[in-house]
Amino acid sequence: MHQKPDADAMGSSLALFHYFQLKHHQVAVVSPTSYPDFLKWMPGAKEVIVYESHPEKATQALQNAEIIFCMDFNAFHRARPADEALAQSAGIKVMIDHHLQPEPVFEYGLSDVQASSTAELVYEVIIGWGDKSLINNEIAQCIYAGTMTDTGSFRFAATSARVHRMVADLMDQGLRHEPIHQAIYDNFLENRLRFLGYVLSNRMEIFYEYNAALIAVPASDVRKFNLSSGDTEGLVNYPLSIQGIKLSALMVENHQEIRISLRSKGDFDVNEFARKYFNGGGHLNAAGGRSTDSLEATVARFKKALEENKALLEKPLKNP
Repeated sequence: MHQKPDADAMGSSLALFHYFQLKHHQVAVVSPTSYPDFLKWMPGAKEVIVYESHPEKATQALQNAEIIFCMDFNAFHRARPADEALAQSAGIKVMIDHHLQPEPVFEYGLSDVQASSTAELVYEVIIGWGDKSLINNEIAQCIYAGTMTDTGSFRFAATSARVHRMVADLMDQGLRHEPIHQAIYDNFLENRLRFLGYVLSNRMEIFYEYNAALIAVPASDVRKFNLSSGDTEGLVNYPLSIQGIKLSALMVENHQEIRISLRSKGDFDVNEFARKYFNGGGHLNAAGGRSTDSLEATVARFKKALEENKALLEKPLKNP
């Protein structure tokens, strides 16, 4: 899965893990970096080999693999720091992903940018292989978690009829959705809630002339609130609840790098925005990037980018 895995990366990988085990294959799951505490409930999460913690074990798994399924990413650099070991492995590399503009580094692949999530694609792959009967509760939980989070609890534009049909099918088979929602969204420590209140009051800047917003979090805030992996998840969506805001950006300074999350409404393409300004990419309305400049320089670059995209950001949102 990709670095800093979210519920879709974890969910799609673990769903495939359980499926292949039922097919009597030897399976290992590798995550380049640690994953958030709110995903530790996932069936099979304890089996995940974290490269940054156990590089030798993870590298050995990649070297021994006959087939490597690359889940929820479409370029090797998204698997840092395991990208080199991945590239050097002789295993056949199969991409299953829904992000735009995949790189031609995979022997085989399924790339569907219309899909809500990679977890949804795993569901369709299993059915396509004629094994719908093997989708047990463990697989269903992983698929639902990945789909629920990547659709913003089924409110984003990618929430198609096929998504609802899939969820209905999983529920018909006995899936209970409310414990999954609670495990992901109601499972944080007090410090995270206080952090959210602090940054929304002190770190959020609104640019009404561009219909845009920015939350820039310095490393000192990360230390002050003792944040863990995943504690900033979803924060970028908050400014989009402000009337008229079309673009929201979150910058978090950590480990000598600025990680950037971008969200938008309507037809403003944050995938292209991220690629052009922040060495990133993603989807039309959800993307990410990074910067090795200082936080101040990265903020300045963002403000300059707003000016360059003013005409697009000024276009009013369409009514329902």
